[in-house]
Amino acid sequence: MLPKMLSFSSPDLREQIEALPEGTALIGISTSGQAIAVDLDAESPHVLVCTASGGGSTTMLRSLTAQFLHQGAHALVLDPKRISHLWAKALPTVTHRGNIAGVHDALVHLAAEVERRLDFDGDLDDVPRLIVAVDAANTTLRQLARYWEAFRHKDDPKTSPAIAALEEALWVGRAARVHVIFDGRPHSAAFGRTSAAHELFATVILSRFTADTWRRLAPMAVPAPKQKPYPGRFHVVQQDSTHETQAVLMTDADVVNWLTDPEDHES
Repeated sequence: MLPKMLSFSSPDLREQIEALPEGTALIGISTSGQAIAVDLDAESPHVLVCTASGGGSTTMLRSLTAQFLHQGAHALVLDPKRISHLWAKALPTVTHRGNIAGVHDALVHLAAEVERRLDFDGDLDDVPRLIVAVDAANTTLRQLARYWEAFRHKDDPKTSPAIAALEEALWVGRAARVHVIFDGRPHSAAFGRTSAAHELFATVILSRFTADTWRRLAPMAVPAPKQKPYPGRFHVVQQDSTHETQAVLMTDADVVNWLTDPEDHES
């Protein structure tokens, strides 16, 4: 029987995570006992997480981002609540931004980094993957649009360059080794290039969803499955398969201890 909590502090689980190949992160264990993982080298290199409030999306972003950091990736963590990802401030390969001006500037810099990578004359395999973890993404995008509207000049483009940068990262991420973990419900108002933004994500992770949310974000796997009210219980959709999955629980302390002192198995 699947346990109702999968703690990273369990030695067996930690060893399983540390044995994963580069570019792969464990989401959790399915009710059938299968390890369910994200593969950044899959058809689409991005991950969509969508839950109702309190559904565990922040924990999911922390767990996935930490695993990629352990493998040598760098990360940009956008934290509009400012306190959801304090773990990220303690790590040298992570840029954490909370206030909207900082988020805007970080995404503008992301656009330059994506361009630099695409123009790179050589093999990008030796360039660290860049994880862009966007918590509360819909709120972040609304704030970015308002920020740009307030500060842009008459001759500036109407669309926020920060939002355009995030959209560009979604479209060319595979080629640039840039991968977005998007916590929210993408829609064409934010990403004008497509009316079905969920198609950009090979892995869709849902919890506490409505039937409408499931139909919009996982149309290949209708009807919506029944949900169980266990903390950390998600439904993971990959291609046309759906897996009810108990997610790995990694606390802030787990992440910081693991990434700053990986030989410490007492953390």
